[in-house]
Amino acid sequence: MTVSVQTTTSLRTDEAQSLELKLGNRTANVGIIGLGYVGLPLALLFTEAGFPVTGFDVDAQKVEKLCRGESYIYRIPSTEIQLARTKQFSATADYSDITSMDVVIICVPTPLNEQREPDLSFITNTAEAITPHLRSGQLIVLESTTYPGTTEEVLVSILEKNAHGLRAQRQSNEAGGNCFYVAFSPEREDPGNNTTARCDIPKVVGGLSRRGTELGALVYQSIFHRIVPVSTPAVAEMTKLLENIYRCVNIALVNELKLLCLRMGIDVWEVIDAAATKPFGFQPFYPGPGLGGHCIPVDPFYLSWKAKEWDFQTRFIELAGEINASMPYHVVNAISGALNGVRKPLNGSRVLILGVSYKKDVDDLRESPALTIIELLKQHGALVSYNDPYFPVLLKGRHYDLQMERVPLDNIGQYDCVVIITDHSDYEYPAIVRDAQLVVDTRNSTRGIDSPKVVRC
Repeated sequence: MTVSVQTTTSLRTDEAQSLELKLGNRTANVGIIGLGYVGLPLALLFTEAGFPVTGFDVDAQKVEKLCRGESYIYRIPSTEIQLARTKQFSATADYSDITSMDVVIICVPTPLNEQREPDLSFITNTAEAITPHLRSGQLIVLESTTYPGTTEEVLVSILEKNAHGLRAQRQSNEAGGNCFYVAFSPEREDPGNNTTARCDIPKVVGGLSRRGTELGALVYQSIFHRIVPVSTPAVAEMTKLLENIYRCVNIALVNELKLLCLRMGIDVWEVIDAAATKPFGFQPFYPGPGLGGHCIPVDPFYLSWKAKEWDFQTRFIELAGEINASMPYHVVNAISGALNGVRKPLNGSRVLILGVSYKKDVDDLRESPALTIIELLKQHGALVSYNDPYFPVLLKGRHYDLQMERVPLDNIGQYDCVVIITDHSDYEYPAIVRDAQLVVDTRNSTRGIDSPKVVRC
């Protein structure tokens, strides 16, 4: 009995040491599942670091484009894909190739369903797809933002249903049976950020066992300058939620303050700029037409949902979510009020939306408030058009089906109202104000332009 346990422990130690060696000399096969805004940049980082990388995605069109050396993300030029292809990067939809991977990193979406509850179907579907192809000694890392406990309660529980009897290591010295290693490491992508290199963003890693944390740290230290190990996956999961809830709550605060300032005739942007001169105790956040992107509008609801399991109500977080979710309605009311001011009803008015991405200078529509605003305007009878340099068409998404084509900016004067939703750098705001009949500005893009045509909301 003792011999058997020692043999198994020795085998597992050899497997971990073998993976360490491969990570050290960068021969470990790295698999990235989910080649979107998080997964594809991550795959390119590992390829640049010299690892053989295989990208997995269920979207055949993405795989085909990558195999042709083409990019589908604006900020990643096709030349980067082509360069990666000359190294050791490939893409596939065949999950049987998971068996040959030493490290598998999962970067799939975690949206909300119609009831604003966590939708973990992408994680569960991925786990079920890779489970038949697991092998002993692999490291599985989840990067998808989710509630504390998901890694162990959802991902691991599915992976351990494999036909080979493999178990996730929970204690670094546990014996008996072959095992795989598991960790959670939250993504910290910031689309459009050109001031902080990805490699300079510290990487948090929490393993299911101490060994899992160590192996996860070894994986990421090859592409990130600083690794922040934490004790468990749940701590790492909660860390990511805290980061985004912090932003959500503070944005809600300035959004609510903006509504008050509008009534009082005070420029909230000037107030924020003045407060930002304080060298301690204050960080500026800015109001807008609503929250967008995958993280900030979604993550607080993950924690609120999970908190109910512990008979706990996250009132502060839920209130912030309500305030931010109400902002598109405020914008529509402001548009209606601006039109009323020039004796035009919203119903039947021609409205041009400038910018539909959720953030300045990015090609990302996820949870964009512009989509909600367009739908609300249409429901009120407005004739809505849009322009965005990053989106020639708006088709069908998870929560919308607009079927619209981008219009040019060569005749802005034909519209009853132009609404600035996303403040892209490509737009020439003085010319827009000059040529438009009426401008509703949700981003303070027209600051410094003194015109009776401009309504700031």
